[in-house]
Amino acid sequence: MSLPAGARNPRRVGGGDINEAWRVTLADGREAFVKSRPDAVAGEYAAEARGLEWLAEPGALRTPGVLAIAPDHLALEWIEPGALGAAGAEELGGGLAATHAAGAPCFGDPFGAPLSPEDSPSEDTPPAPARFGSLGLPNDPAPDWASFYAERRLGPLARIAHDRGALSKAGVRSVEGVCARIADLAGPPEPPARLHGDLWRGNVLADREGRPWLIDPSCFGGHREVDLAMLRLFGAPSERVFAAYEERAPLAEGWEERLALWQLSPLL
Repeated sequence: MSLPAGARNPRRVGGGDINEAWRVTLADGREAFVKSRPDAVAGEYAAEARGLEWLAEPGALRTPGVLAIAPDHLALEWIEPGALGAAGAEELGGGLAATHAAGAPCFGDPFGAPLSPEDSPSEDTPPAPARFGSLGLPNDPAPDWASFYAERRLGPLARIAHDRGALSKAGVRSVEGVCARIADLAGPPEPPARLHGDLWRGNVLADREGRPWLIDPSCFGGHREVDLAMLRLFGAPSERVFAAYEERAPLAEGWEERLALWQLSPLL
C-alpha cells in the first residue's frame, strides 16, 4: 500500500478491478480517496488526473479534485456517495452533451505527450496509450473517426482477444469485416468530441445530494455516441440521461442502431 506522505487512518473501499482503494485522512485534515498499485504503468495515474481535469474544464460536469499524484498512487477529493436522482440524471445528460461539445483537438490522444510527473511535453514523444483496466491501446491520432475506431480500437482488441484464447479466428475475421465496412457503418461525420472514454455506469458517482460526478476516465477525442453506448451497455442510470442529452444536443438519425457498433469495443 502506498499513500501520500502524512496520510493516516486508511480504510479500504471499493475501487475497481486492478487497484487497491482507500479512504484516508491527509496530513492537512482533508478526506481523500486513494488508489494504489505497485506495478502501475509509468504515467498511468498522471494520465487519469489530467483526464479528470480535462473533463471538468468546460464546467458542465463535476470530477473529483486531484490532491496528489505519484508513480504508485493517486489521491482525489473524497465524494460522500449517494444515489442519482431524477434531477441528477438530467444534469448528467445535459452536462455530458456540453462536455462533448467542448471538443478535442483530434481523434485520439488530446494531450500528445507521455503523462508522468517527471516528464514534460515534447513534440518528439509518441502519444500515451489509452488505459482500460490492465490493457493499453494505441491512442495516436487518426484523420477521421472511422479510421481511429477500426485501427486503434477494434483491430488491436480483436488481436488481444485472440492471443488470449477468448476469440476464434472466425471471430477475428468477423471483426475485420466490420473494420472494412466501418466508413459506411459509422454514420454522418462529426468533429471529435471530448470523451470520458470508459463511461459505464460504475464510473458515474452520485454524491449525497444526488448530483453526478465523473470518475476513472480514459479520455480521448472521438465520436460522442461512444460515451452513450457505454452508458447503455451495462444498464444506464436512467433513460432521463439520454432524453436530456438530446434536448441539449440532438443526435444524428440512426444513433440508437449504431450503439451496438460502439459497444463492440468494450465487449471485445
